[in-house]
This record gives sequence, structure tokens and C-alpha cells, in this order.
Amino acid sequence: MSASFRRRDVHFISEGLSCAAWYYVPDDLAPGERRPVIVMAHGWSGVKEMCLANFADAFAAAGFVVLVFDYRYFGASEGEPRGEIIPSHQRSDYKNAITWASAQPEVDADSVGLWGTSFSGGHVMVVAAEDRRVKAVVAHVPAVGVRSTMLHWLRRGMFREVWHSLSLLVRQVLRPRKTYLVPVVSASHDAATLPGKEAWDWKQRTAPIAPTWRNEVTVRSVIAAMRDSVRPSIPRIAPTPLLMVVASRDHYCFTQQQLRAFATAGEPKKLIEVDGGHFDFYEGPGLSQVLPAQIEWFRTYLDVGHPTTASGSHTQPH
Repeated sequence: MSASFRRRDVHFISEGLSCAAWYYVPDDLAPGERRPVIVMAHGWSGVKEMCLANFADAFAAAGFVVLVFDYRYFGASEGEPRGEIIPSHQRSDYKNAITWASAQPEVDADSVGLWGTSFSGGHVMVVAAEDRRVKAVVAHVPAVGVRSTMLHWLRRGMFREVWHSLSLLVRQVLRPRKTYLVPVVSASHDAATLPGKEAWDWKQRTAPIAPTWRNEVTVRSVIAAMRDSVRPSIPRIAPTPLLMVVASRDHYCFTQQQLRAFATAGEPKKLIEVDGGHFDFYEGPGLSQVLPAQIEWFRTYLDVGHPTTASGSHTQPH
């Protein structure tokens, strides 16, 4: 049965910068009761208004406390230059979000779940491997390797897009003190970090509900992403439970890459394969295909049916 909830705007500090977030608390929380918390953030260049409420609302209605945040340099959060994506920084933002959430009076600090999508789907797997405060992970169409993604795009004939992007990378390397920007998506064959019509259409559809989103990231972001690798962390996630959702026609994080990565994870783990593209499961019928299993995964491993009191004892299920 779904419960009502309250959402309020909050901020937490990550490496000296203020990160903006939504904080959800179920209305049926008893005095002194502590609930499991799910910490969430978006993928490459995304901000929380871009469909993350579709997941967070459902998690809160299922009885979880939820924290949804914007990384530093993005959305309503602080930081310059705008549009800077450094994987290690964003993972630190996740860890600092866990610290803030765990200190809240409504939260059971021993029951922390992480949710990530696309680029942040990779982040949550790395954080789970490094931070044992995490007790369950959902990686939704996760990115596991940017370098190999660019090679896939070349094989698909996207030479102009990759060439234009690489020329910007060279300019950035030659002038490291200058900040160059590159579009996230493009309607043409110009440089874009997410080339192709699928990404363009999705960003155009969601941009009107996300006024802080900008169609640009720094070229340093692309360089940092290409130097990063999620795969070495995946075998180290266990014994933290991992649920991975993989789309059958993912042209951005690539289905076969994700399946190979999942095979290296230890137990407990579960794979859900759904028929569709990378952007098909954030809303509408696609969302309804993946959301119940994600809620059930967190219920199973975060024990939302047996919330604790401030003293640490278990209360009876509602």
C-alpha cells in the first residue's frame, strides 16, 4: 500500500560547496522511528528535475526516506566552472550525501541504499565497492566505460560526431588553463557528448521541466571520463547486493558492455533485461516495467518493513 510523503528542499556540503537536494520523508513515520534511506543522483549532465521524481516519489510512497541531489557544478548546487564532470568528485558528492542523510533523525544509518542511472549508475557501483555504509545498490542502465563507448560509436559510423569532439579534446590539452565547452546533445552531426537523435529527443523533452539544466559540459569532463573506469570496482561490490537494469538496445552505455560487467559481480546480484533503448525507462510504460523490481530490491535488502527506533530496536511492521 502506498503511503503519502513530504518533500522539502535541503542542502548539504560536499568539499566546501553546497549541494542542493530534495529530501523525502514518509508521513506515516512514528515518533522516534528511523527508516532506510535511498540516495540518488542523475547521470551525465542531468539534474534532479529530469524525471528523478518519478523514482523518488515511488520509493517514498513505499516507505523509504529519499535524498535526491544535484552534483556540485550542476543544477541548483554551487561550484565553478559550471558543467564540470569529474567522476571522483561526483562520487565524493554521493559519499557526502550519505553522511548528511545518515545524520538525519528520520534515517536508519545502517540501512543506506544507492540508486544511480547511466553515468551515475557507474558511480553507485564504485561507491558501493568503497563504502560499506551502503547496504543495497540499484544501477539503472549504467555506464561502465566511456572509452569503449566512443569506439562503439565509431563502429556505428558516427565519425563526424567523434571527430569534432576529439578536436575539442586536443584544444583543451594544448591549452589546459582555458575552459572549453562542448554540447551535451546536438540535432546535427556537430560535436556532442551524447550524439544521436535518441539523446537529443530525450533532453529536449525533459529540458522544459529542468530550468537549471544547460546543454553543455566542460571538455575537461570528457577527458576525465575517458580516464575513468568502473569495471575494476564491480567485483568488489559484493557482499553488497547489486541490482542492474539493462536495456536491450542501449546505444549509449551499450548492452553487451553492461552484461559483461554484470558477469564479474559477486553475489547477491540480480539482472533485469528490458526491451528498449537507453532513455525508455524514466517515465510512462517503460518506468512501470522497472520500478516494481527496484522497490522490491530495496525492500528486501534495506528491511523497510522493520524500521528501527532511535534506540536501535526494531518496531513492528506497519
